[in-house]
Amino acid sequence: MKILIADDHRLVVEAVKAKLAELGPGVEFRAAMKVEDLDTEATEDIDLALVDLTMPGADGYQHIAELRHRLPAMPIIVLSGVEDPEVMRASIELGALGFIPKAYSPEVMLSAVRLVLAGGVYIPQMLLSAMPASTATPAAPILDAAPAAPASTSVDQLRGLLTERQVDVLRLLSQGKPNKLIARDLGISEGTVKIHLAAIFRALNVRNRTEAVVAARSLSGL
Repeated sequence: MKILIADDHRLVVEAVKAKLAELGPGVEFRAAMKVEDLDTEATEDIDLALVDLTMPGADGYQHIAELRHRLPAMPIIVLSGVEDPEVMRASIELGALGFIPKAYSPEVMLSAVRLVLAGGVYIPQMLLSAMPASTATPAAPILDAAPAAPASTSVDQLRGLLTERQVDVLRLLSQGKPNKLIARDLGISEGTVKIHLAAIFRALNVRNRTEAVVAARSLSGL
């Protein structure tokens, strides 16, 4: 397994490497100290990238968006000192499969990485807490998208991969409803709909709404 750590603080890089070495033997690490290093260090053989938002050369979220565009199959987790729920939400909407505040413990980071490597999406507790009470899943810091589903997945199997709310979102998506109407029908915010969609895309192994609709319509009962 190859993991890329993109952060301009050497102590952070070494601390993350030391903790993620617990994932098992044979873990290899690469480091990028500035955004331009991502072009050479982020390659198709990388299994996971942990990327800081404010490293040298960063222009907002542009380096995250470009990395997602260039290597769409590579899981990205944002590792940042920023603790603004809107920044977290924006990162997830760009395609990051997790956001880990640097204030969190090494054990939480390790658990989050394991979840993402298993095909899930990690949502920090402070983002869940910022959602309206009616939208929150039980008070865990993880929104589990579970392993990617094959195209022949049945509805029962799908319910084992997604939460009930995500299944509801998928059903409405398959009816051609936009995020605004899905949010209104379910009594949740559009931002929360987007977070659920990120988890659904990962579970169905699709890249966008159109592919998700095609996959959903291939499932009986949706």
